[in-house]
Amino acid sequence: MRPEPITRIDAVPVSGANLRPVAERVAELNARYKHHAAADVMHHAMTDPQVGRLAMVSSFGAESVVLLHMAAVTNRHVPVLFIDTEMLFAETLAYQLELTERLRLTNVQVIKPDPAEVAAKDPFGLLHKGNPDACCDLRKTLPLQTALLGYDAWITGRKRYQGKTRAALDFFENEGDIRIKVNPLAHWTSEDLRDYMNENRLPRHPLVAKGYPSIGCAPCTTPVREGEDPRAGRWRNTQKEECGIHIVDGKIVRGSVAAG
Repeated sequence: MRPEPITRIDAVPVSGANLRPVAERVAELNARYKHHAAADVMHHAMTDPQVGRLAMVSSFGAESVVLLHMAAVTNRHVPVLFIDTEMLFAETLAYQLELTERLRLTNVQVIKPDPAEVAAKDPFGLLHKGNPDACCDLRKTLPLQTALLGYDAWITGRKRYQGKTRAALDFFENEGDIRIKVNPLAHWTSEDLRDYMNENRLPRHPLVAKGYPSIGCAPCTTPVREGEDPRAGRWRNTQKEECGIHIVDGKIVRGSVAAG
């Protein structure tokens, strides 16, 4: 068994001093790894110097265990950023603790919204009812942007099958010329995920059995009926499709973003 590489975990501001522009690196990485399997993309993302300082962002949701397990096999010391919006299901919080222990992840960082900002903008916890975009921005997007300041790249669990806004997803994305997003599972189907979980005997999120194939905050997530899109239960009966962490300059990022 080869020794585990140890990922640098001390977050410092991204300087970009030794890295080429993001757009160039994304194009090169996609060309180099476009025919590789998900586990290979994960390994290379953690070891390729052109990716830079790397963290994983995980919701510890319905399918998160696949990517977390894949990361743990490669390097269980990788920083894992978990955004606790303080409106999550109790089952999600328990599942996060269970997976962290089971996979022996050593660097899970729980990120929460700024208490002063929450007190000022959502003192009664009802912002999601009148302005769900502002709620996501306050509780998820801004805390994540702050947490990512020390990294050149981050790993996501996004997949093409999750809806039309993700249909052209690449393994590597340019996030507004700021950093790289890595999507090792971009080409996986729900069947691939299920097979991986079964083969590795991984525990499922407890809400999956109750009809939640996609799990976000408790007030904005409902069960999904048979035949519906897996994300139909997210912000049901609204035009909202993304929480905001995958939006750059007001636009949902579906694939590689060209240099501006």
